[in-house]
Amino acid sequence: MPLTPRGRATREKLLEASRRVFERDGFLDVKVTDITTEAGVAAGSFYTYFESKEDTFRILLEQMREQLLHPEPRSGGTADDPVEEIRQATQHYFETYRRNVGLMRIFEQMSAVDSSFRNLRIERATVFIERNARSIRALQKQGRADSTVPAELASLTLSSMVSRVAQLVFNFGYPVDDVNEVVDAVVHLWVKSLDIH
Repeated sequence: MPLTPRGRATREKLLEASRRVFERDGFLDVKVTDITTEAGVAAGSFYTYFESKEDTFRILLEQMREQLLHPEPRSGGTADDPVEEIRQATQHYFETYRRNVGLMRIFEQMSAVDSSFRNLRIERATVFIERNARSIRALQKQGRADSTVPAELASLTLSSMVSRVAQLVFNFGYPVDDVNEVVDAVVHLWVKSLDIH
């Protein structure tokens, strides 16, 4: 990270410009000069802060991952209310996906053609699967969820359901009347499939 306020501001300006250019023009055809022009900075200054356009995209993805993993606290949920926790986590995931749909679209596209992005996609999915597996395992130990299904496999399937629904609705434009109804359906299936109580 740059040490001076001006350096940090320039770096942030380049990241914001990268996001706008990627979302507007895709990823493959974008050149570093497209980013620096969008940011209004000298072309050579890009390499003071980043190694490549891939570097900026990975940083943008990491920022988005942090948003997905660490939501702002909401009222209404308690540690003793697993159904409400699932509802809030699902709602947050959908909201964050929708806000970042441009980046997510590119990420999915690049994961299909570039092994480094595919590996990044798997790593990202693994973080969510492991986190959800920990929650499922805790509920199973408390006797509040079906313990006959391995927590890791349950998390893999249920986490994938949430991710795929978000992709179809927000990325591909699958028509839904009310996103809240989609959240309700996802939560219902999650809770019923594991007999959470």
